[in-house]
Amino acid sequence: MAKINFTTERVSIFQCPDHKKQDFQWDSGTQGLGQCVSKTSNAYVFQARLNGKTLRLVIGKTSTWRLSDARNEAKRLQVMVDQGIDPRKAKADALAADQASRDNQKRIDAKRTLLARTAWDVYVTARSPKWGRQHRADHAIASNEGGTDCKIGHRKSKPAPLAPLLKMPLNDITAQVVQHWLAKECETRSTSAHNCYRKFRTFINWCASQDEYKAIIHADCCTHVNVKENVPKKKTKEGDSLQVEQLAPWFAAVRAISNPVLSAYFQGLLITGARRNELATLRWTDVDFQWNKMDISDKVEGMRTIPLTPHLSGLLSSLPRDNEWVFSSAGAASGHIESPTKAHQKALSAAKLPHVSIHGLRRTFGTLAEWVDAPTGIVAQIMGHKPSATAEKSYRRRSIDFLRKWHVKIEDWILEQAKNEANLP
Repeated sequence: MAKINFTTERVSIFQCPDHKKQDFQWDSGTQGLGQCVSKTSNAYVFQARLNGKTLRLVIGKTSTWRLSDARNEAKRLQVMVDQGIDPRKAKADALAADQASRDNQKRIDAKRTLLARTAWDVYVTARSPKWGRQHRADHAIASNEGGTDCKIGHRKSKPAPLAPLLKMPLNDITAQVVQHWLAKECETRSTSAHNCYRKFRTFINWCASQDEYKAIIHADCCTHVNVKENVPKKKTKEGDSLQVEQLAPWFAAVRAISNPVLSAYFQGLLITGARRNELATLRWTDVDFQWNKMDISDKVEGMRTIPLTPHLSGLLSSLPRDNEWVFSSAGAASGHIESPTKAHQKALSAAKLPHVSIHGLRRTFGTLAEWVDAPTGIVAQIMGHKPSATAEKSYRRRSIDFLRKWHVKIEDWILEQAKNEANLP
């Protein structure tokens, strides 16, 4: 293979003879560098032997590549060959990697328009099996888009606090956006804003663990210092519970309710410390009168077993069995008690007691249990709370018999305080 010293002029005048389809000339100054010409092309090429075989590849057109650049490229390719690397495969791999990178970037760019609600729906579906019924309901309420007819009056429901955030593309939700959202929501509904912020923060943390979303979220959008400064402090409601001296008039008023189901329901809330929906959704199949226990739904764990104390057992035994629900309601679509607040307020008014919410009865149980020195872990297990690390060194699941010993003691003490005016047995 004859070689000549390439110059710009020699390269420019080299042409393919009429009797050939293509012709080559090779540079004597640079190993492997050549020029290939045909009737339609003129390009620098590189040729070498690798593993006993000849390889050839095009460097580029002579009209666009300077001779010095072509020589440098030929030297680079020769180094690869000397290292046992096939430049053709390396180029193909590089092109494939570049294409994969561009495809991935396209997918990321497409995801940047993904609405937060789309990811939220996936999140709720994925986590729902681990949530209790009320926890699922809380998420549905917090993200409700509104616009439906209200049960009372001729108006449309308002969007829930999370609705404005979920309408945005997930990639647009920055710390500044969350900060402004939180400040606006706190102006009119501070408590709801706090609860919804915590739900959204958990959602963002979940997104950060998912390959589908972690590249398009701003992971600090809920934890940035400017956001945390705007989070309202969670306050414990003071006064939203019954005092010991209020038990007698409360029991008297509640027992005077004409609807025995409501009367038993309110007493059950106070005696068990259960959440309102946990007790409202109690089925007859969940109550074991033989072994004095009952299974109630749990906000966190899905279900928990608690003792069926003597007084509560007597109340439940006397109730009508109209359907599957213990606390049935003919007027409710679900078939069980749904809106007991109004009836409770009437009882409070009749007893001339200050406002106590339905949830306040749960607080009352937790407070009254301290009067009999019930262990914190016992009370926590009955109420469905996990005790704090400061309360117990380890979280123990106690037997139903052991729970019953203390639960009966709590019930007896409560009834003892109320029996005079309430005329309890």
